[in-house]
Amino acid sequence: MSNKSTRFESLSDVPPFNSLRGLDEFFRNFQRPSDGEQRMKMDVIENDRAYTVKAEIPGVKREDIKIDVHGNRVEISAEVKQEKEEKEGDRVVRSERSYGQVSRVFTLAHEIDDAEASATYQDGILELTLPKRGSGGGKKIPVN
Repeated sequence: MSNKSTRFESLSDVPPFNSLRGLDEFFRNFQRPSDGEQRMKMDVIENDRAYTVKAEIPGVKREDIKIDVHGNRVEISAEVKQEKEEKEGDRVVRSERSYGQVSRVFTLAHEIDDAEASATYQDGILELTLPKRGSGGGKKIPVN
């Protein structure tokens, strides 16, 4: 049995890289979370006075969400607990539990006025209002 190797002169010669579609598919697969791992999807909207951040964190309790703001750095994390039980009559045929954490850390172009920042959580959507400020401090933001 012989080993065959192929030499490529550039990444464009490698099949996943030889077209934009192939390259996009390669990175989409590379960044895809594994089974059971969750990703926090977010939108960040900026106007002259503030940032509005909307993050999808379904199935999480309000008290399990943590938000830290320091200057222009924002960290959102949440403890995710899922339990699933299948029954046939009174008999449990399958029970599954998974626990983990999701988080996102990002840096904004302006520092945040942490004294005026606020957060709400409803129907699986966390919404942050992060007013802009000139100089930094640090604060943990409670979720209402």
